[in-house]
Amino acid sequence: MKKIGDRISFEDSKFKTTVVIIPERNHFVNMLMGAWLGMWYCIGAVVIWSLFHLVLLEQERIILYIFLVFWCYYAFRISKSYLWLLFGKELLKLNKDAFFIKKSFFRYGKLTPYYYDNIADLHFEIPEGRTIQAIWESSPWVSGGERFEFEYFGKVKKFGRKLNQRDSKLLSNLLISKIKSFSK
Repeated sequence: MKKIGDRISFEDSKFKTTVVIIPERNHFVNMLMGAWLGMWYCIGAVVIWSLFHLVLLEQERIILYIFLVFWCYYAFRISKSYLWLLFGKELLKLNKDAFFIKKSFFRYGKLTPYYYDNIADLHFEIPEGRTIQAIWESSPWVSGGERFEFEYFGKVKKFGRKLNQRDSKLLSNLLISKIKSFSK
């Protein structure tokens, strides 16, 4: 596999090109996020325990149930982001038939084909440095921040999570040249 940029590697052959995009590997951030997530699970366990073992008024029970709804939402979202940082990757495959995208955890994920004739306006966009969008997308608990997008049957499809300007430019050059060569 050849590397382009910090997080992108690809394997090229006559019949197909496979690109792998891995998340940023910052062990300190992963450790802090894991500790925060562990504490969040402990809070949920204490609240669930208190619902069944403490004598509470009806109003207190309602408040704890409402809190648990919010707790479950954030536990799911942060767990998903944390697993993405540790075990996720994006796989792009180009061959003579189509352009395939797979966002996978571990080895699981759905490989979705996009046929070249229906792909329109493939481009990348990096948010400005000091905007709210750039700050929001740079946070580790946000899984989004897809840099590339194209239109496919009137719907916008996105990929390339949290790529920087240099990596996006290199990947764009690779994808455009391979799409042109495979779609002939």
